[in-house]
Amino acid sequence: MPKAPKAAVSEPASSPASAAAPGEAPALRYCCQPVQYPRQFDPAVDALRSRAILAGGKKWVNGTQLTFCCYKAGDAVPDAWKGKAADIEEVRQAFQSWFKLGIGISFKELARPEDATIRIGFDPGGGSWSYVGRDNLNIRDPFQRTMNFGWALNTPYGRDTAMHEIGHALGLEHEHQNPFAGISWDTDAVRRYFQGPPNNWDAQTIDWNILRKISPAEVKGTNWDPDSVMEYAFGPGLITEPAAYRGGLQPKGGLSAADKAWIVVSYPGVGPTQEIPALEVGLSQKLAIKAGETRVFNFTPTRTRTYSIATFGSADTLMVLFEVRTAGNVQIAGDDDSGTDRNARIDLRLISGRRYQIGIRLYYAQMAAETAVMVW
Repeated sequence: MPKAPKAAVSEPASSPASAAAPGEAPALRYCCQPVQYPRQFDPAVDALRSRAILAGGKKWVNGTQLTFCCYKAGDAVPDAWKGKAADIEEVRQAFQSWFKLGIGISFKELARPEDATIRIGFDPGGGSWSYVGRDNLNIRDPFQRTMNFGWALNTPYGRDTAMHEIGHALGLEHEHQNPFAGISWDTDAVRRYFQGPPNNWDAQTIDWNILRKISPAEVKGTNWDPDSVMEYAFGPGLITEPAAYRGGLQPKGGLSAADKAWIVVSYPGVGPTQEIPALEVGLSQKLAIKAGETRVFNFTPTRTRTYSIATFGSADTLMVLFEVRTAGNVQIAGDDDSGTDRNARIDLRLISGRRYQIGIRLYYAQMAAETAVMVW
């Protein structure tokens, strides 16, 4: 096996790796994603449309402030979930590493887990994992984890583990499961390796995290990135093709150029000279975006009353309404019309003089140029 990787794979610093023969490197522990069954569509939804929905379905809407909380002393959770100060600080720094790329979503640490979207445990017996993107919204119990770290993070490979799991939370999948990678596995060798210590995975977990090919609609591009922070390190004898990796695969560590490009394209930031357009009551505005892109609009009501905000056109969209506060955007409503024959719509009482933002991600449109949004 190669040296301990500088990506999302490592042996836990808190416990020994599995025994190895003299001269062999110890076996490694790997990020172990929870199994999530893919969304099923009505037969009337054609393949092109369903692929477009899957491609953006786990991504957040620009303008989102993604809140997180690390379980710590005093929280009503098992002691094993509570993080050490050094590991919690590494999580903060990992979030900052993604944010400083200039993306259109932000992060905010909260003290109470019941207020946070992402709730992070540090159970060394639970492995390292995270739900992917907006799948986090399905885990509503405030005392149920959406992310866990199973080994110390204040090491080079531990820091990349933190980056990897946050990458999942942003919507990234495992890179070695990219269907464009062209990886062929020695399936028997893979099963033997991961069924053994220190991972001790069952067949379903191995299939989900290693052997399964992700749908082309869900990956970050058409090229495989072996240096992605979302890539595992693999030892010799597991990969049969490409031939260059039969002796093992070792990512360089840290965010790759493709990682950085993907996050900026998926969540483009607003430059200092760019203005966010404002919606006026009764006047529609074209979205003027392509499938997979997002757009944000400002709205400041002049009267306190119930307003309707809706999209128009033959399109699949996710629309989220935020209240803009000093501490950051707070999501107060949302609607996802994807895969249905209707448009996204929010009806809500809004307060005069307060500032709101409407973020819209376009999944698919038969005529994108004819898709619009209006408030009335």
